[in-house]
Amino acid sequence: MSQSSFDPIAESARLRKITAARRKTKYRRSRLDRYAGELIQLRKAGATIAELQRWLRERRVVVVHATVARWMKRHAAGGAEQWPNLLTL
Repeated sequence: MSQSSFDPIAESARLRKITAARRKTKYRRSRLDRYAGELIQLRKAGATIAELQRWLRERRVVVVHATVARWMKRHAAGGAEQWPNLLTL
């Protein structure tokens, strides 16, 4: 590559674009998402976080108490909007 064909502005823009793509957060689905409807219904019925954890363990989903609590905090409030068809009894 000769010096005359090098465009520092274009190269800088290309590098910024690559950096932005690398920084983009990659979201993984939670193992609990599969049981979203059931977890929200159980919680609304009065189940504690520990009981939800045991219920998941019966289904061979081993998670700690804090994971279930965090998941419920994120999803239970917006549950009706996110999964309207799963919340009907």
